[in-house]
Amino acid sequence: MRPLVSLTPFGDERLSDEERLTRFANAVQRSPVHARPTKASRVVTRLRYQTEDGPLEIYLVLASHRDSRGRVWLRVRLPMRPNGRTGWVARDALGELRAVTTKLRVNRRTLRATLYRGGLKIWSSRIGVGTPATPTPAGHFWIRERLRNLGGGTIYGPWAFGTAAYSVLSDWPGGGVVGIHGTNQPQLIPGRPSHGCIRVPNDKIKQLARLMPIGTPVEIL
Repeated sequence: MRPLVSLTPFGDERLSDEERLTRFANAVQRSPVHARPTKASRVVTRLRYQTEDGPLEIYLVLASHRDSRGRVWLRVRLPMRPNGRTGWVARDALGELRAVTTKLRVNRRTLRATLYRGGLKIWSSRIGVGTPATPTPAGHFWIRERLRNLGGGTIYGPWAFGTAAYSVLSDWPGGGVVGIHGTNQPQLIPGRPSHGCIRVPNDKIKQLARLMPIGTPVEIL
């Protein structure tokens, strides 16, 4: 995998392991995202500048490829339905690649979330997840946005993080983005009370807001 600091040109290499080193970037062009690293391949979607809530959209960058003409392509995870989509974009469609060394693991069976930095556990909390009818989706996602006092009330607690996961409720406000947020019903944690979001006690979400940066990969088991 490409080292954190490298001045060599991009080639055919892995850029993120989604464990100890993960790269991400903002879109600087509304370029098409292709199924393969070639302009002739099927267009999956287009990059966008903003998330559903307004902050700058970010794309988790998995790998790079240099084609026969010397053009560099980047493979990215896509925040869209169905969950888990990836695609290839031209390097110049994304801005500066930034990196994080954190990872959040959410375990729906044990009802616990754990944050790691450099592979070491630095935070953990009991959580609430989706009901059987509106489950929290499993898969590999990432933190796209952090919002303070979302909605101006107490429902979402002091902090909310928007992830790249989407719930079964496509008509939910904001498009059904699965969030990680505080709560005004701490008595329901641990449990399965939500529409797909991950609820965290308010004291714990305040800690998480200090420790978990944008771009952090999220694995939901």
